Amino acid sequence: MAINIGVDVGGTFTDFAVSMPTDGTHLYYKVPSTPEKPDRAIIRGLEDLLSSHSIEPSGVLRFSHGTTVGTNALIQRQVGKVAIITTRGFRDLIEIGRQTRPKVYDMHQDFPKPLVPRWLRYEVSERILADGRIHIPLDENEVKELGRILSLEKVDCVAICFLHSHAFPNHEQRAAEVLKSVMGDGISIMTSSMVYPEFREYERFSTTVLNAALLTVMSAYLDRLTEEVKRIGLVADPMISQSGGGLMSATYSRQFPIRSALSGPAAGVIGASYRAVVAGERNIITLDIGGTSADVSLIANGQPSTVHARHLAGFPLRLPALDVSAVGAGGGSIAWIDRDELLKVGPESAGADPGPACYDRGGSVATVTDANVLLGRLPSEALLDGRMPIRADLAKNAIDSLSAQLNLSLEDTALGIVQVASAVIVKAMRAISVERGHDPSAFTLFAYGGAGPLHAMEVAKELGIKKVFIPPNPGILCAEGLLSSDLIADFVKPILCRFDESVIQNITLVWQDLNNQAVKWFQSEDVSDENRKTTWVADLRYEGQNFELSIPFEFDKFGKSEIEQLRSAFDEAHEVAYGYAQPNEYVELVNIKVKLSGVLAKPSLPKLAVSVDAKPISERKVCFQKGEWMETKVYRRLDLSRGQSLTGPAIIEQMDSIIVVFPGDIARVDDWGNLLVNIS
Repeated sequence: MAINIGVDVGGTFTDFAVSMPTDGTHLYYKVPSTPEKPDRAIIRGLEDLLSSHSIEPSGVLRFSHGTTVGTNALIQRQVGKVAIITTRGFRDLIEIGRQTRPKVYDMHQDFPKPLVPRWLRYEVSERILADGRIHIPLDENEVKELGRILSLEKVDCVAICFLHSHAFPNHEQRAAEVLKSVMGDGISIMTSSMVYPEFREYERFSTTVLNAALLTVMSAYLDRLTEEVKRIGLVADPMISQSGGGLMSATYSRQFPIRSALSGPAAGVIGASYRAVVAGERNIITLDIGGTSADVSLIANGQPSTVHARHLAGFPLRLPALDVSAVGAGGGSIAWIDRDELLKVGPESAGADPGPACYDRGGSVATVTDANVLLGRLPSEALLDGRMPIRADLAKNAIDSLSAQLNLSLEDTALGIVQVASAVIVKAMRAISVERGHDPSAFTLFAYGGAGPLHAMEVAKELGIKKVFIPPNPGILCAEGLLSSDLIADFVKPILCRFDESVIQNITLVWQDLNNQAVKWFQSEDVSDENRKTTWVADLRYEGQNFELSIPFEFDKFGKSEIEQLRSAFDEAHEVAYGYAQPNEYVELVNIKVKLSGVLAKPSLPKLAVSVDAKPISERKVCFQKGEWMETKVYRRLDLSRGQSLTGPAIIEQMDSIIVVFPGDIARVDDWGNLLVNIS
């Protein structure tokens, strides 16, 4: 039996999705996360699944994993000891950064201190000019001396970041060879041209440092995880989710750990896109609410959008990533009163330990989860099919303490917490839709995560969205998304020049070089010819602009016709993005990029069998708005039949989430078990 397991580690829960292709069945499971050692929850959940379902470990052929280990290490600054060697005169570049401030109107907030202190930043004599001419040759004696110094410093990794090395990496490569000869194999050496060779030295240097800082952290974690999964009998090596929306081998992840940052949310977007397209929904806005944060993304015509620059733990990161925006508004987000005496929610979270007050694990402050318990939207007895007891009295005590400070009733305080959290989410969703020229009312809201279906209806109404899409297992969609992910890799080649017929020869050479890299990668990952997929992109901009637009193309030869096609596509894309185009202006070519996909088998999405309509299993009073408590029928999600419709108010409970259908809204079960809610 060829079994495929996906595991996503969140701040509160660790989720498992299991696909068994031979009989088309799926299994889903959740256990509380263990933030201090995430692999503990993974192994405990795997052991539970294998034993309770009599699964033979040797039958697991794919084990995919989304992790926040790297992200958390950077946030907490619990990373390896890194030194930088750079071009003379650029020692302080990663500290000077850009002129822009994190928050324009906050004069007190500054960028975080560099991960590499100044005394571990070294300069060497070398300089390659922007056109590739060697202005100052590399002083190898200086490099050797630095190697001896750094050996005594006992650093974990040396990051080599030279000017213009994105296009001309020779000096970086030679410096790495010299350092290796002096320092041996005990210390990792990383060049910026290895990590992601794009121009803009500050972002390139920063990305290289982030990658270097995570080398020892991720290697130790993957070594421990690999050893543990082998101990319980799994023979499949872990594949790690990337922030770009695919998988990479553990070996690749050890070399480029920065690519796994923000991998969990990316897997959720892939899972949402896959399910939505199968069900005929190609334009969706995703809403993933977990215990710590709410992650939102926009998918147009079935394609998730990608960005090439973002910030991680306050540091600029220059790597391809799915365009996912996160805000601190999860189920465990803490409600508090600011200096202006107004109610705020998040970004601080109670997480898994101690968790919301109602979990009875030592938490005492009010959270979004406690508010939902008090309002009757969450059950007052237990979650996770009875495996996690709920103490409604502790939720009441926590919110009572807050309501006394606000001089509001318990009900108004709980409603206020939920509404403030929803307002934070709405603001984030406007940023990825309205602010980018999209009308959110033209999209379907795809809600998942443990708390996504709890807040989706209120968020949809605020944005004018008329349909909410909830998959069969919303709380485990990130883990499920790993089952439908492919192996991916990204390569880039800078080629800064005017984009006209004179570029044909250069662009042909660059394309051939990237194609050779692609072939080598496919071979190293054992991807067969029929499962190889390449997506080519040209980064173009009007001459004099600071930033470029990515224009996809499919041809493998370049002549006058192909140049004109790309130019025309760029003008159209510029008009969509900025509202105007300048067809008579010169255009510059900045990069050629290729995204490689090793296509993996996807689990089938079985249709529900026809059955009788489900009956409610109970009733409870639920507060939907101020002063409006209604007797509400409670249904079990697994009991709902194909084609069944429910008119709100209704509560639909399942192991991994709770769905709140507001009065007047109509929920219908489609052929695949998705719940489609039409907002009144």
